[in-house]
Amino acid sequence: MTGAAALGRLGAGYGIVPDYYDIWGQRRHVTADTQRALLAAMGIPAETGSDVQHALQERALREWRRCLPPVKVARCNGEAVEFPINVPAGMAKQCYQWTLVQEDGAHVSGELRPADLPLAAQATVDGTAIVRCTFRLPHTPGIGYHQFELRRRDEDRERAAHMSLVMVPLRCYQPGALSAQGRVWGVAAQLYALRSQRNWGMGDFTDLKMLVDFAARIGAGIVGVNPLHALFPVNPLHASPYSPSSRLYLNVLYLDVEAVADYAESDMARNRVLDPEFQARLRALRATELVDYGEVAAAKFEVLDLLYLNFRKRHLAAEDQRGQAFRAFQKEGGAALRQQALFEALQQHFFRGDSSIWGWPAWPESYRDPAAAAVSRFAVEQIEQVEFFEYLQWQAELQLEAAGRSSWEHGLGVGLYHDLALGVDRGGGEAWSHQGLYALGASIGAPPDDFNLNGQDWGLPPMIPERLADAAYAPFIATLRANMRHCGALRVDHVMGLMRLFWIPDGGTPATGAYVEYPLDDLMGIVALESQRNRCLIIGEDLGTVPDAVREAMARYGVLSYRLLYFEKQQDGVFKPPAAYPVQALVAVSTHDLPTLGGYWRGNDIDTRTRLGLFPSMDVRRQQIVTRDRDRAQLLVALAREQLLPAAAREHPAENVEMSAELARAIHVYLARTPSQVMMVRAEDLLGQIEQVNLPGSTTEYPNWKRKLPLDFEAWLADPRFVALADALRTARGGPV
Repeated sequence: MTGAAALGRLGAGYGIVPDYYDIWGQRRHVTADTQRALLAAMGIPAETGSDVQHALQERALREWRRCLPPVKVARCNGEAVEFPINVPAGMAKQCYQWTLVQEDGAHVSGELRPADLPLAAQATVDGTAIVRCTFRLPHTPGIGYHQFELRRRDEDRERAAHMSLVMVPLRCYQPGALSAQGRVWGVAAQLYALRSQRNWGMGDFTDLKMLVDFAARIGAGIVGVNPLHALFPVNPLHASPYSPSSRLYLNVLYLDVEAVADYAESDMARNRVLDPEFQARLRALRATELVDYGEVAAAKFEVLDLLYLNFRKRHLAAEDQRGQAFRAFQKEGGAALRQQALFEALQQHFFRGDSSIWGWPAWPESYRDPAAAAVSRFAVEQIEQVEFFEYLQWQAELQLEAAGRSSWEHGLGVGLYHDLALGVDRGGGEAWSHQGLYALGASIGAPPDDFNLNGQDWGLPPMIPERLADAAYAPFIATLRANMRHCGALRVDHVMGLMRLFWIPDGGTPATGAYVEYPLDDLMGIVALESQRNRCLIIGEDLGTVPDAVREAMARYGVLSYRLLYFEKQQDGVFKPPAAYPVQALVAVSTHDLPTLGGYWRGNDIDTRTRLGLFPSMDVRRQQIVTRDRDRAQLLVALAREQLLPAAAREHPAENVEMSAELARAIHVYLARTPSQVMMVRAEDLLGQIEQVNLPGSTTEYPNWKRKLPLDFEAWLADPRFVALADALRTARGGPV
């Protein structure tokens, strides 16, 4: 085997795909340098030929040294469950005891002799002959998480081999509102962008509850928000909801400070807030066009510190009902909650001393390992500050729960619709706690496409597939559970990541990246299991280059596709008619990474990219202008075909038609006529906003994740654009169930 072939074989063994087709159909080959860099990010040295040969041997031996695989995921489809067992050939005729410990605590046991089982393969490992047999489980448990144990009959149970057995349902959960051709519609908003006359300069959980109540009043059945994951409280300028510190916890800047129970009890806190100078700060924060995260955080934490002080003195010290409720929250959160709070306290400690400390990789080395002695000492010495961050998570959980409960009390057909980010920031709490799980020498991104011609590097470290399986997918399961709480639907960002992710080695560009494969059926099955248990509809964001296998799995498991008007065209460039949209889908005009409807119509995104130098050439820019002109004309033709074109638009040539409230309404009614089960209307499009939320490829030169909506929430119902659109959508799609 040549050196290149051996390297390719090693890379393939760890999931690195040797080539791929880009969005234009061009085949791209992955270089040897990229393969070596990505293997190194997985902890596999491959610089020399001897490194590669050694790694190949170790990988093969590792599979044979295990008696059982770490995890087996099987569908509850009536078929028997089979899996491999590795034992020394000299012991294959001995009697082994197996035990299936079911999730409900029930035990099923039996005996086997490996020599009596079908032989799958054999090998010599470390001088010992090993046989691999196939065992068929005589008892198939129901859906859930079970444990299979195997040991020789003469061995103690402590020496048993273990395998997690995950039995998954055939499909994800779907709410009753979507049965029998049911369809719902709703409003999607960036929570921070909500203006209100009562918040502190950015939307909060009370605004979210009000939005739910509002949706029920207008006949909507679903309310969507951006990811609510924990960011970096001591560095609020790190504002991207898609680059969180942890996906297991909440962004505490969304707390409504005045809704915390301790606010009503604390004279000191209320006096601080009611002080004329503080009220002037709040008015100024509400008046800004962009969220001033630094000042919002300063105002909120100034008062949250006082509320926590009140809580410790009045409730925690007395161990009263609220104190006990907090202790119960801590107990339920366990070691994971304490680890995240400890991370927050340490990051606060180091950041206050040096604002360039961006995350745990920049901490003093003695604190970078969560199990280090210095970390343990800090946890003891700074316990009150550690518990402060647990207290904030407790309050955030209570306030989000109130919004979710409101959606159920109102009978919304789906309810709250949360967004699960693709990954976590390498400097955050989750990466600190699970350093061995992440490839910290690589980033997730995307190859070039029509909207991002230079490709994208999102800066998020990917999970290493093999280590995720070694953990029996526990980190993935925990993430799903944390994000399905209090909601009726979950959008899985970049759902293709369940099959493959585009890895970019540190120091590289998207042009030097490669796809790395993940166990699609295992991960999709676990999504279905958690979906059923949490009664949570699943939407997969499948924009861009989507492998056929992903779309097939989504259809099979009942995951809704994510269909945007901008991209739903026939091969000749004509927009698809409403009837051609799939039933099993969520439809919308646009999303946060794309231009708003008004911006798209004006070509504002093209102008912005030109100004910021984001086009690789003027030829590419000119081509996008031509394409956009054609799309505007084709969209007017599509509306006319459906007899939805406003009279004002019929009176002018396509190039002279302006985006009006009537035209925007017609476009949304066009989507409302689709058979797709869910339709979302972006708040930016409801209110005629031009600038988009996020401009991929930009950083500080564009106000990503900062722009507020142009109208106070309290004024929405009086806005004629909104009233007319809500009436039209109720007529086209009905109300909640």
